[in-house]
Amino acid sequence: MATATGVAAATYRAPILAPAPAAFPSDQGLPCRRRHATCGRRLRAAAGTGRPPLFSPRAVSDSRSSQTCLDPDASTSVLGIILGGGAGTRLYPLTKKRAKPAVPLGANYRLIDIPVSNCLNSNVSKIYVLTQFNSASLNRHLSRAYGNNIGGYKNDGFVEVLAAQQSPENPNWFQGTADAVRQYLWLFEEHNVMEFLILAGDHLYRMDYQKFIQAHRETDADITVAALPMDEQRATAFGLMKIDDEGRIVEFAEKPKGEKLKSMMVDTTILGLDSERAKELPYIASMGIYVFSKDAMLQLLREKFPSANDFGSEVIPGATQIGMRVQAYLYDGYWEDIGTIEAFYNANLGITKKPVPDFSFYDRSAPIYTQSRYLPPSKVLDADVTDSVIGEGCVIKHCTINHSVVGLRSCISEGAVIEDSLLMGADYYETENDKKVLSEAGGIPIGIGKNAHIRKAIIDKNARIGENVKIINVDGVQEASRETDGYFIKSGIVTVIKDALIPSGTVI
Repeated sequence: MATATGVAAATYRAPILAPAPAAFPSDQGLPCRRRHATCGRRLRAAAGTGRPPLFSPRAVSDSRSSQTCLDPDASTSVLGIILGGGAGTRLYPLTKKRAKPAVPLGANYRLIDIPVSNCLNSNVSKIYVLTQFNSASLNRHLSRAYGNNIGGYKNDGFVEVLAAQQSPENPNWFQGTADAVRQYLWLFEEHNVMEFLILAGDHLYRMDYQKFIQAHRETDADITVAALPMDEQRATAFGLMKIDDEGRIVEFAEKPKGEKLKSMMVDTTILGLDSERAKELPYIASMGIYVFSKDAMLQLLREKFPSANDFGSEVIPGATQIGMRVQAYLYDGYWEDIGTIEAFYNANLGITKKPVPDFSFYDRSAPIYTQSRYLPPSKVLDADVTDSVIGEGCVIKHCTINHSVVGLRSCISEGAVIEDSLLMGADYYETENDKKVLSEAGGIPIGIGKNAHIRKAIIDKNARIGENVKIINVDGVQEASRETDGYFIKSGIVTVIKDALIPSGTVI
C-alpha cells in the first residue's frame, strides 16, 4: 500500500526536459521553459496575421512517449477542485452512511483516493474537495490521509474539505456541479493560479493531468474537456461531443440514438488515435473532467450563466455557443464511472483479472495514496485463495476464496466459501473476549461465520454473517429491497448493508 507519507516525494519530482512540440520545429534548441512559455503567444500571434494557428491537438493522455514541462508548473499555477457528488442514490445502500467518494475500493482504498492521488502524481498540490451528503466519513478519511503530509518548507500544498453551507447571499445547498463551484468562487479566485482543474470524486482511472493542462495551454483554450473514445454500443449511454479538424468542440448530444448518434461520429485520429483504433472507436464522450482558464470560469459562472447549475449540460455547451474556445483532449485508457452497484462491483472484481487487471494499484511511477493505518500483515491459515486481492490486517482460516476482493480487517471463519464477491472488511477488531461475550449472549461477531457460502455479493463493512449462511441469490432475483433484513439486490448482486446482522442459517 502506498500511503500519504509518500506525498512529498510525489510532488517534488525533478522536472523532465521535454522535446519541443512538433508544431514548433524552430524551437528545438530552446530551453524547456522558454519553449512552452511561447506556445500561447505564438497561437495569438498567428491569429493576428490571419494564418491558421499552429498547434497539435494530438495529445493522447496515456502515451508513455510524451513528456510535459509546464511553465509555470502545476504546483503553483493550477487549483484542483474535486466534486464530491450528489446523494449517490444509484449506489445505495453503499451510500446509506457515507458519501459516494468515501465508498471503499480495492480492499485498502476509498474512491476519493483516486482523484487526489492523480493530482499529487501530476504535481497539483492545491486541492479542494466539495462535499454535501453524508460527508463525515469522507472528511475524516481526507484529514487522516492527507491533512499533515502535503505542506512543507516552501510548499503551500493542501487537501481541504469544503462542505455545502448556507449563507445570506445563497440559502440553498449545492444544486449541481457548476453551482457548487460558484458558491465557493470567492475562495477559489483568491488563489493566484492560471487554471482550475475540475474533477469527479467517483471515477476510477489513472491520468497525468500535466499533459491535460499542457494541451489546454498549447491550444490557447478557454476550456478543455477530457474525452473518452468509444464504440457505437457504449456511446448511446454517454454525452457525446463533435469536433472540428483542430479538436475544437462544436456540438454536444446527450445519449443520442439512431440517426442522431450517427451524426456524432468523429475522426479520432485528430486527437491522436491511430487509424485502426479510430475506426473501432469513432465517438468521443465527455468524462466530466475539465480544465478551465481562471478568467473564463469567473466570466461564465458570474456573468454569462449566473443561474446554470451543471457544467456538462449547461455551462460548457453555452460556452461553445458564445464563441469561447472549448477543446477536446483524448484519454485513451481505463476509466470507469462508479455510479451504480453493478459498475462498482465490476470495477472491484476487475482488479483480480490475470495476467493484467483492468486497473492496477501497482504502478510505482504513479502510486495510489491512502490513509496509513499501521495494520499487521494478513494471516492466511490453511486456506485456498485463488485470483483474489486480500487487504491488510485480515485473518483467514481454513476457507476457500476465489475471484474475490477481501477488505481490511476481514475475519473469515472455517469452512466458508467466498466466490466472485467483494468483502469490504471492518473498521475495527473485536477481541477474543468480545467474541466470547457475544457468543454467550447469542450474538454474532463481525466477519464471515463458519461454513457460510457467499457468491456474487457485496458485504459492506462491519457486517455480521452467521454460521451456515448462504448469500447466493438462490432464486435469481434481479431487484429487491430488503432493508429491514439487512440487504438489497440490484442487477442480481446481493449487497449486505453496513453494520447489518444476517442470522445463522439464513438463505438469501
